[in-house]
Amino acid sequence: MTPEMVKIMAQGATIAIGGIAPAIAIGRTASKAMESIGRNPEAADKLFVPMLLGMAFAEAIAIYALVIAFIL
Repeated sequence: MTPEMVKIMAQGATIAIGGIAPAIAIGRTASKAMESIGRNPEAADKLFVPMLLGMAFAEAIAIYALVIAFIL
């Protein structure tokens, strides 16, 4: 293995690992929010903003992984 191949593999692994966890978190957040809204439709206004904030924070982790991959 050449150093260039190791660098490319490290970048790929960073994006793969850094993208899996936020994807799972965003999916679970949306799933649970939709389930809660389905059970209690009057709470939709109260759940929407916290749901979006949770998704944004989870997405930030993926952005950090992307930045680290670019730095590598």
